[in-house]
Amino acid sequence: MAINNLFQAGGVVMWPLLAFSLLAVGLIIERVSFWVRISGKQNRVVKEVLKLYRLDNVVGALETLQQHTDLPIARIFLAALELEEPTPEEFRLALESEAQAEIPILKRFQSIFDTIIGLAPLLGLLGTVLGLITSFAALDIGDVGGTKTAGVTSGISEALVSTASGLVVAIFTLFFANSFRGLYQRQIAWIQEYGGQLELLYRRRYERRS
Repeated sequence: MAINNLFQAGGVVMWPLLAFSLLAVGLIIERVSFWVRISGKQNRVVKEVLKLYRLDNVVGALETLQQHTDLPIARIFLAALELEEPTPEEFRLALESEAQAEIPILKRFQSIFDTIIGLAPLLGLLGTVLGLITSFAALDIGDVGGTKTAGVTSGISEALVSTASGLVVAIFTLFFANSFRGLYQRQIAWIQEYGGQLELLYRRRYERRS
């Protein structure tokens, strides 16, 4: 079915569904770009920073982090390492507070994805209702097989096309939204793991100074 025929058959709800699908595609592209960019660099940068810090090369660790401030983990580490002689408790609080500040960036657009996933099937259902209304309005018991049959067929087509379109948009968005949610959860676990390693190294360094 051609695109123009699809929109004609689906009725008025096809336009908001089109807007939702274009919005979802744009946000998905942004999120894919974000996760590809940070996933390719973070592991290497963090291992290098921990190695430098373990060798008491704090200046080198700070310089490496400052060169990669576009990475969430680098900003988290910097928030703690740039403090002037903090206690281990202050160091831990700095790590935790900055990690909390990074969460909205990691979960960006998740609420929009959830809205699209919830509303797209409802719009499809609305199209179904409108299509059935059109069908019943065109139905004439005494004219079965006559001139009004086309109106009934058109209404049923609108009902089916709009429902299918709403489900397609929702399923497509749900697949990527769940993928991004999984990446977010793994990132949080990863931040906790390496943040814990940095905190342990700092505690040992602090105890040696004391």
